[in-house]
This record gives sequence, structure tokens and C-alpha cells, in this order.
Amino acid sequence: MAKIRVSTLINASPTKVWQSIDDVATHVDWMHDATAIRFRGKRRSGVGTIFECDTRIGPLTLTDIMEITEWEPRKRMGVVHRGVVTGDGVFTLRKTRLGGTRFTWSERLSFPWWMGGSIGATVGGEVLRYVWRRNLGNLKRRVEA
Repeated sequence: MAKIRVSTLINASPTKVWQSIDDVATHVDWMHDATAIRFRGKRRSGVGTIFECDTRIGPLTLTDIMEITEWEPRKRMGVVHRGVVTGDGVFTLRKTRLGGTRFTWSERLSFPWWMGGSIGATVGGEVLRYVWRRNLGNLKRRVEA
């Protein structure tokens, strides 16, 4: 299992940061690896929202099926992954003493045997850590603009 955690400081309130992530469909605007999002059903936000996210990293493309499992506005958004790669993840927003937001993205992911299993998780975890740091840079620039 890959355990990945990346974090950034955003010079904006948790309210403003949340407004940039609460519309899940817009995650493709700041996530370099997310190429398309399609919702299953009418729900677009909150616990129980299910969506497919087409993900591309280098030559590897897959569809990640996710369900939102936690939804605390301005604090947390959690998901479970039910696609080829399984696991769970959470965005955590924490107000800093100076009024900014510490945004942390944590994931625990399992890779199937044909993606290298535990070895694939180790290598894939490092690749994802790099990509997600870049994503958080994109989010930071988007919120602070």
C-alpha cells in the first residue's frame, strides 16, 4: 500500500480555499493528472457523491471510481477509491495563525498485481507524490490569484 501525503500553505482563508474545491467537477482545472470527471447520478457534492475520474500519468491512463465519504465544509473532503487502484484519501484544510490555510492531501492506495503490487505502490507512490505536489501548486496559484 502506498501512503502519500503532500501539503502546501495557501494565503487565503479556509472558506476561500473550500470554494475552490467544493465543485468536484473543477478539480480537472488544477489537477494535472485528472483529465475528465463524470458523475454517476444526480448528486454533485456531499457524502455519497459518486464519480468517475479519468486519470493520466505519462503513458498510463485509467478511470478511478470515487465516492465522497467525508464532507465538512472548510475542513475536510474524503473519498474512497473503487477502481483499478483502491484505497482512500482526504483533503484537510486547517486555518493557520496568520489567517491562511494549510492544505494537506493524504492517500492510502493499493495497486493491483499487474501494476506491480507492493513494488508498484512504492514506485507509484513517489510518482504520485511528485504529481500531487505540482497539483497543489496549481491550486495555490488558482486560489491566490
